[in-house]
Amino acid sequence: MRASIVLLALLAIPATAQQPRQLTADDYARAERSLAPAVAPLIVGLAGRATWLADGRFWYRTSVPNGNAFFVVDPARRTREALFDATRLATALAAASGGRVDANRLPFQTVDLAKDNRAITVSVRNRRWSCDLQQYTCAPADSSSGSAAAPQNSSVSPDGRTAVFIKDYNLYAKDLASGRETQLTTDGVKDFGYATDNAGWVHSDRPIVSWSPDSRQLATYQQDERGTRDMYLVSPKAGAPQLEAWKYPLPGDSVIFRVSRVVIKLNPGGAPVIVRFQMPPDQHRSTVSDHIACAGGICDVEWYPDGSHLAFVSSSRDHKTAWFRVADAQTGAVRTLFEEHMPTQVGDASLRENLWRVLPASNELIWWSQRANWLHLYLYDLTTGQLKNQITTGEGNVDDIVRVDEKQRQVYFMRSGQEQPGRDPYFQQLYKIGFDGRGLTLVTPENANHVVTASPNGAYFVDSYSTPDTPPVTVLRDASGKVAQTLERADITRLLASGWHPPTPFRVKARDGKTDIYGLMFTPSKLDSTKKYPIVNYIYPGPQSGSVGTRSFAPARGDNQALTELGFVVVAIDGMGTPGRSKAFADFYYGHMGDNTLPDQVAGMRELAQRYRFIDIDKAGIWGHSGGGFATADAMFRFPDFF
Repeated sequence: MRASIVLLALLAIPATAQQPRQLTADDYARAERSLAPAVAPLIVGLAGRATWLADGRFWYRTSVPNGNAFFVVDPARRTREALFDATRLATALAAASGGRVDANRLPFQTVDLAKDNRAITVSVRNRRWSCDLQQYTCAPADSSSGSAAAPQNSSVSPDGRTAVFIKDYNLYAKDLASGRETQLTTDGVKDFGYATDNAGWVHSDRPIVSWSPDSRQLATYQQDERGTRDMYLVSPKAGAPQLEAWKYPLPGDSVIFRVSRVVIKLNPGGAPVIVRFQMPPDQHRSTVSDHIACAGGICDVEWYPDGSHLAFVSSSRDHKTAWFRVADAQTGAVRTLFEEHMPTQVGDASLRENLWRVLPASNELIWWSQRANWLHLYLYDLTTGQLKNQITTGEGNVDDIVRVDEKQRQVYFMRSGQEQPGRDPYFQQLYKIGFDGRGLTLVTPENANHVVTASPNGAYFVDSYSTPDTPPVTVLRDASGKVAQTLERADITRLLASGWHPPTPFRVKARDGKTDIYGLMFTPSKLDSTKKYPIVNYIYPGPQSGSVGTRSFAPARGDNQALTELGFVVVAIDGMGTPGRSKAFADFYYGHMGDNTLPDQVAGMRELAQRYRFIDIDKAGIWGHSGGGFATADAMFRFPDFF
């Protein structure tokens, strides 16, 4: 029996059996030139995500020949111009901060534009700066505005006037105009504090809250960690080691985190009011993970526009049941409208948070479910919890709700999963459909992966579309999908001149010999197809993602291309048990984590070796991070004759 081969052993294997050679410094230098910091600056016209403004315009950051630039676009006028004078801004920032600032490579990626468009606020060197765009002067954000700075690890209200933070296990509010602090809660104690950001496997000092639209209320919880086990970690710092301890329940524990949901009314000028939900404590989890936090807010919650009610989802510990509920923000009374149950799991970490919308004006709810083997949208009565009709049907998943047009009773959504000839089923495209399930329309027709942001009024969309082997085009579309303006067309001339080449998308059969699975193959820039190269499998087995990652263009995908420059072929394959396809596909090895998609990886690599003769299938390695490391160890024991 062959000894198992792991990646470190493979590094000692010559790139070709015909011409054994030792790796040189030049080989490693070429590999380093394939990493993201080296290749990303070689692209011109690589646009970032659009940020829409209240006046209907939007700004975005893009790459230019000598660095980066910021542009503002007015869709109504079809204009695109510089957001600011980069040279004058760099001079102003340098004068204020005392450090060097390059106008071509400004040290920030995002800006907060003032409502009057006359100033911006940016973060530079761990400090916030406010810069006047008329006089081009900069000052620390707190002193320039005459207001107090938001505390570190705080959550700022939508109107920008209040910040809440945790102190001594309780929540406090700080008025950013006066600097006055108000204690919002008083009964928080150790292991039973408010807005706690701790799931065990991840934790921080930030508060987890969801603000009401009018900034007068916030939804949060009091987290009960009492009786749960401690996790210990010795920090490898200089000097004496430091022991860190925090609460961390593990699978099988009888006592785990619970959260008691509350609404806190700030009540300026009076005493804060705490409204406790009239229900037992919830499990600390959501439909997307074993955490209740999503991007600083609470997962699976949505305020009614008038702040009168809070809709939320409770999830069972095993994720097999989810309950859709509505709480009265004045009384704390809770109604359970319906429950969603699956024999495996309701949702998973691949889903976008809050993939549902409450529509109080029409007394309806747009809900998602995988009950029909695909993630579809359903229309419910918001009072009775009764199903009115299914909105989306057929093969394919709803990946995101981009916009809901209540007036026209249409929903715009991203969709993928359709098995069509010549099309990657992981590509996401924008569609629209009526609430009644009629009038399904493809809005972004290009055969590519689309990343879309909608204007607040829904009149326009910014769409950046690309594939793993074709660079992105960023356009402005009207609501019908018609291209109104081409904003960027990424130029990879310099990237190609450096010797870079894209990965090769492929389709192979899974372990059953029937199911199509997809992946990317990375080959050396100086590939000699007459020679043989060892093959390395980069693996992440799921369940929240697969090995490939985004289907959009990326100049570098981790270390994959760099590894090929040391004499290997690298493949990433999304096997059965990973998301992005049908529910049955995603749940393929549910309850059997030792599967790790390994039979699919082996089957796919064998098929590729038959297709590409330069692959030496007798020299196969495997590696991955986190769950990929688990799968790597598993592969060594279960497939010692292959890896």
